[in-house]
Amino acid sequence: MRTSVPDLSVNKSPEFNPKGLSIPELLVSDGFITRAERGRIEKFANKSDLSFIKVALSFGHISRKNYYRSIANAGYEVQPIRELAFDKDVLSKIELEFADSHLALPLRIENNKVVTVMADPTDRLFVDFIRMTYNMEPEIIVADDLDIVWFSHKLIGEKYVKSAVFELLNRDPDSSALTTFTAPQLVLLFLLLGLIAAGLVLNFKAVTIILNVAMSVFFLVAIVFKLFLSLVGSRFELHQAVTKDDVRDLIEADLPVYTILLPVYKEDKLIKKLIWNLQSLDYPREKLDVKLLIEEDDEKTLNAVRNLDFPATFEVIIVPFHMPQTKPKACNYGLLFARGEYLTIYDAEDIPDTDQLKKVVSLFNKLPENYICVQSALNYFNRNENFLTRMFTLEYSYWFDYMLPGLDTLDIPIPLGGTSNHFKMANLIELGAWDPFNVTEDADLGVRAYAKGYKVAIVNSTTYEEANNEPINWIRQRSRWIKGYMQTYLVHMRNPAKLVKKIGWKGFLGFNFFVGATPITFLIYPVLLFVFLSYVVFNIAAIKSLFPDWVLFISIFNLMVGNILMIYVNMMAVFKRRFYELILFAIANPIYWLMHSAAAYMGLYQLIVNPFYWEKTNHGLSKINNPTNVIK
Repeated sequence: MRTSVPDLSVNKSPEFNPKGLSIPELLVSDGFITRAERGRIEKFANKSDLSFIKVALSFGHISRKNYYRSIANAGYEVQPIRELAFDKDVLSKIELEFADSHLALPLRIENNKVVTVMADPTDRLFVDFIRMTYNMEPEIIVADDLDIVWFSHKLIGEKYVKSAVFELLNRDPDSSALTTFTAPQLVLLFLLLGLIAAGLVLNFKAVTIILNVAMSVFFLVAIVFKLFLSLVGSRFELHQAVTKDDVRDLIEADLPVYTILLPVYKEDKLIKKLIWNLQSLDYPREKLDVKLLIEEDDEKTLNAVRNLDFPATFEVIIVPFHMPQTKPKACNYGLLFARGEYLTIYDAEDIPDTDQLKKVVSLFNKLPENYICVQSALNYFNRNENFLTRMFTLEYSYWFDYMLPGLDTLDIPIPLGGTSNHFKMANLIELGAWDPFNVTEDADLGVRAYAKGYKVAIVNSTTYEEANNEPINWIRQRSRWIKGYMQTYLVHMRNPAKLVKKIGWKGFLGFNFFVGATPITFLIYPVLLFVFLSYVVFNIAAIKSLFPDWVLFISIFNLMVGNILMIYVNMMAVFKRRFYELILFAIANPIYWLMHSAAAYMGLYQLIVNPFYWEKTNHGLSKINNPTNVIK
C-alpha cells in the first residue's frame, strides 16, 4: 500500500521505508523468503562478495515480480532510468564488477548529492561506498535491476568489451581472423588463378582434363579419409567414460564453482525453456555461476527475462555494442565476469544431461593436466520431425560417435563443436579465449589448444539440441559453419612450416584433410555432379567432346564411390545410438550434400565480402512442445 510520504524513491535516507525494515526483512515480512533462507542468502553474499539482492535474484530465491511487489508494498516507486543524465567523472570512480554485484550505479552530482540508482535502496555497503568515494550523501532513485545492469554495462563496460574484442589480436595477432587473407595468401591465390587462366587460353582441353581429374581424385581422397576416421572411431566407445558410481563418489561440498555462459540473441521465445532445462542440472545451486549474455540492443530477450514469473537461476550480463556482433565476442565478455574453475557454454535450446557437469568434474579429476577441455556429444530431440532433422541427426551422430573418437585416437586436432565444451578456466584464458572474428570460434580454439600441446577429451554425456527443420534457416546456419572452417584454415595456414613445427606432420595432414578439405569438397561436388549428369543422364555431346572417356570414367567412379562411402558412413551413425529408423535416410546423402554445396558457396561469398557477419539461426521452430519426453 502506498504511503502519503511524497517521492519515496528520492531525497530519503536509504534505510527509510514506511515499515522501517531493510529489504531482507521486508521480503521475510511479506512471506517471499523464510528467515532460514534469508540467513543462507546473507551467508553466501558475504562469501562471494555479492549483495543480498544480487544473490536473491540470481540464485533462484525470489522472482523479480515478487521482489518488486514487495518494495512497492513498502512504498518505493521504481523509476525509469535509461534516459537519465550522467557524468563520466562520477562513473570513472566505480568498477563495473562492484556496480554489477550490488545492482547500483552513481550517475552524477546534483544539489551536492550523488544521484544514485539502486535496486535495493537499503544496501548499506553501497551507500557507504558513495559516502566515502564522493564525500557526499546519495540521492537514491529506486530502479529495476535489469535496467541498472543494462545502464551499467553500457556506460562503464567499454574497456571490457574492447578487451573481449581485441585481447587475442593484441596477444597473438597471427591467430586472429581479423585479416581474412594475408598478402602471401593473396599472391599465391592470384598466381594460381592466373596460371589456370593462362593454361585455359593456351590449351583449354588439357587444362580442363587436369582440373577435372584433380577435383575428382581430391573428392575421393577426402571422403576416404573421413571413412578412415569413422572406422578408427568405431573401434572405440567414448573411452573417457564416467560411471554412475564415479558421479556418486563426488562430495558436493568439494565441487568447484562452475561457470555456464548462455549467449543469446533475440531468443525471447526460448528463455523459459532454457531456464527450466538448466534448473534440472544436478549441481549445487550456489556452486553454479550462470551468465545469461544479452546484447545491448536485444530488448525482446531482456523483457522476456523481466517477465519471468518464477525465480531465475542466472545472472544477466549486458554485452555493450561493439563490432563484430558475434557469439565469441559475447562469450569473451562474459568470461571477464566469470567466477568458476570450470566453464561451459550452452545455447538457448540446449537440454544437457542432468549429471553432465558432475561427469565432467569427475573426468577432469582423472585426466592428466594437459587435458583442458571435455567435449560432450551433441544430438537432437526432434530427430524424426522431417527429412532435414533426420539428416541432421545422422550427421551429428557419426560426427560425435565416430569422427571425433577417430581424431582423438589418431591424435589429430579436434575442431570443437559450438556448445557443451567444458574448459578449465585458467587454460582457456591462457589461450586468449575465443576469436571474436571467427564464426566457428570453437573449431579454431580446438586447433590452437592442440598447437600448445593441450588435449581434448570426449565424455559419455549428451546435450540435446533442436535440429534445424527449415531449409533456408539450415542453409544460413551451415553457411556460417563452412565459412568458419574456411576462416580457421586460412588463419592456421598462414605459415605452413610453422604449423608443421607446432602440430607435427600427422596433425598437419589431418588438419588439411579435415578442416581444409571439408569446404572444398562441398564446393567441387556440384561440378562433379554436373559432369556426371551431362555424360550419363543427358548425354551432352559437348562434354563428351571435351573430355576423353577415361577422364569421365575416373570422375564418375570417384563421384559414385565417394557418395557410396558417405552413405555407408551415415548408415554407421545409427548403431551406437540405435536410431535404426533413420538408416534408410542415409541413401539421401547426395541430396543433403547439394544443400551443403549451396551453403558453401554462400559462405565463400560472405568470406570475401562480409567475413565477420554472423548468420543468425532461428530457434524454437520445432513443433515438439515437450522435448524431454522425446529424449526419454
